[in-house]
Amino acid sequence: MTSLRRAIEAYHSLLTNDAALAQATAAQLDDQQRRRGLFFGERAIASVLRPRFLTTSQYHYLQRSIGAILPAFAKAEAAALRDPNVLEQFMLSDWEKSLLAFEPGFSSSPNARMDCFFVTDEVETGTLAMTEYNAETPAAVGYTDVLSEVFLSLPAMGELQRDYELRPLPGRHHMLHALRDAFARSGVGTPGEAMRVVIADWKEVPTYSEFRIFRDYFRSMGVDCVIGDPRQMRFDGERLMVVDEDGRDFHANVIYKRVLLTELATRSPEKLEHPIFKAVNARKAVLSNPYRCKILHQKASLAVLSDERNRHLFSAAEQRAIRAFIPWTRELSERYTEYEGARVDLVRFLRDNKDILVLKPNDEYGGKGIVLGWTVDQTEWERKIAEYLREKAIVQRKVIIPSEPYPSFVDGRVEVYDRMLDTDPYIWDSRWTSGCLTRLSTADLLNVTAGGGSTVPSFIVEAR
Repeated sequence: MTSLRRAIEAYHSLLTNDAALAQATAAQLDDQQRRRGLFFGERAIASVLRPRFLTTSQYHYLQRSIGAILPAFAKAEAAALRDPNVLEQFMLSDWEKSLLAFEPGFSSSPNARMDCFFVTDEVETGTLAMTEYNAETPAAVGYTDVLSEVFLSLPAMGELQRDYELRPLPGRHHMLHALRDAFARSGVGTPGEAMRVVIADWKEVPTYSEFRIFRDYFRSMGVDCVIGDPRQMRFDGERLMVVDEDGRDFHANVIYKRVLLTELATRSPEKLEHPIFKAVNARKAVLSNPYRCKILHQKASLAVLSDERNRHLFSAAEQRAIRAFIPWTRELSERYTEYEGARVDLVRFLRDNKDILVLKPNDEYGGKGIVLGWTVDQTEWERKIAEYLREKAIVQRKVIIPSEPYPSFVDGRVEVYDRMLDTDPYIWDSRWTSGCLTRLSTADLLNVTAGGGSTVPSFIVEAR
């Protein structure tokens, strides 16, 4: 038995063998989530009693693996910026392309997240499949930080720590460093000017409670910060002004952008004349993540890496990393391509192999529009292929979805059953990895709105 399985079984035994401990643990988790605002809309973020456990070797394997693939993403982005033929493969809209000439002065993705499925084995490395690169507005860093504090204080976790060392993987400080670095490198502001941050998104989004977590953390670190709705902003040619939660004017020189650029450019009446765009283009405010994040954020970025027509862009080591970690992915179009060394008619191949394929819109989030071939009948599958051929979409090879047992407190007792899970490490400055989001689900599609869904913090666990 691996050390990871021993730790999981030890924790579950604590809960199942001591009803009072389990009840106290469940009650404290519920109370702390209410007190700390850990909700996605009206739903508590965590619905299980155990956090995610990773061994040191597993965590380092994740870091090394992502470190091996990031240079390939960087080369793909650089190729897109210099070669229109490569850029077309990312399927950006015209307005997105129009923003790419803006040079931010810093990384195109100071904060990103690689969404993966990690199947561990007895040597605790395992199989890792990277299915999406969230290079624009990765969420849940604040949630997982506070959940880590909450879980560490749970009665059952206190008992486990008698025999196991538990190390959280915090991320809020990385976000603060990323914003400071972007501000320093951008050329915005005068020498010695302090950073003044607005967390920008629509006030009705279900993740608003996480914005409060970041606002309070930034303020505790001595940084002026407010939450601002894009509909309550103006730019006077020199200053980006925001009406904060208390109705007061706030001058922001750094925009921690949680609103998607697509929504800002299409939902706001001003479109590309929105005050955020005007202030950034005038270099009076810093946008993080900047416009160029849209290149790699497209789901087509994995198709660019995976497609045989782009092999010349990558070194031998990068090609090995692509084969190891990126599932077969292609832009959905009428063309011939390679699949496992054979030349195939892509559309015909899709029609004949629905049970191993997934369709994804190129620029959506939260699982919107994803079609899992094995969950629909042939007629519906072919209808979706025809529909997505008229849009911007990709097709991806199905990956193994791992599962682990997690305990819940239901009707006064502990129930332990398997939940599917993903493993989503955070990436900083487009170069290195620290921290990890874990999402659980009882449905094949894992995202924050999935059935039986739960977010849990991740801990490094080692026997004392």
